[in-house]
Amino acid sequence: MKIVITGGAGFLGRRLAKVLLEDSEIEQIVLTDVSQVRTPAHDDRLVLRQANLVDPGAAASVVDGADVVFHLAAIVSGQAEADFDMGMSVNMDATRSLLEAARATGHCPRFVFASSLAVFGPPLPAVVDEQTAVHPQSSYGAQKAIGELLVADYTRKAYVDGRALRLPTICVRPGAPNAAASSFVSGIIREPLHGEKAVCPVGRDHKLWLSSPAVVVENLIHAAWLRPDELGFERIINLPGITVTIAEMIASLERIAGKDVASRVVFGEDLSVQRIVCSWPSRFDVTRALRLGFSRDPDFDDLILDFISDEKAEKGLRRP
Repeated sequence: MKIVITGGAGFLGRRLAKVLLEDSEIEQIVLTDVSQVRTPAHDDRLVLRQANLVDPGAAASVVDGADVVFHLAAIVSGQAEADFDMGMSVNMDATRSLLEAARATGHCPRFVFASSLAVFGPPLPAVVDEQTAVHPQSSYGAQKAIGELLVADYTRKAYVDGRALRLPTICVRPGAPNAAASSFVSGIIREPLHGEKAVCPVGRDHKLWLSSPAVVVENLIHAAWLRPDELGFERIINLPGITVTIAEMIASLERIAGKDVASRVVFGEDLSVQRIVCSWPSRFDVTRALRLGFSRDPDFDDLILDFISDEKAEKGLRRP
């Protein structure tokens, strides 16, 4: 079995590859990204490819022979809003190129598309369900919604066997802050744990729909292995998450790391971030996703503890 992961230089793509390498039936994993890809593990089955998927022939070269494609590559929300052309190129044109390349293989590969809760926007019901119409309030959200429709139509035509997953906001992300409007969500946990101040641009009562990196990876893989008859006609899935307020996040941080660490979170209004983030829903009915076997985190404390454990493992320390 050959697997392709776009966005392979990102933390999620690298983590996904490491977990997939535990499966002995996988013969090759191609990690591709527009930037240079570092190997996430020492394994002869890994192939690293630096490629821009909108370049002529690039997507076809990457997808050739693939049984499963995980399409994670994207320009994040804040950057897509600031640079409309880049967002359209990476988030829409590259998706279309990849789907066309998958179609050209002629064997209907499975295609797992990482979408986002940003496809939704006000007016919103108290709880978003499978029937809630998309109404994105950012270019990123619009581009993800277009990607969902493309995956659904290529699936209807039997060009790919698609699954579009609306990911919650992922927390706690490792590494440096990025241009995502939601970057602060991880920052208000990660930076204080590293001894740094973190600015929260929204109020204490703001609610978020969150999932840990580990559970998101688990759900990406689960989606790929689901049989078509289990999914049926509807291939767009709201992934499980947990609803947490900013105040609850800080309280968790204080419980786990102490009052001094939690006090490093300060508040500073940012209207541009608020306009995007506050348009996203914070509660979902995920009955269908749970019935299909997707997972969710038990509580926010676990998200912080997972991050601390992962950081220790990355530094070569023993997991607690």
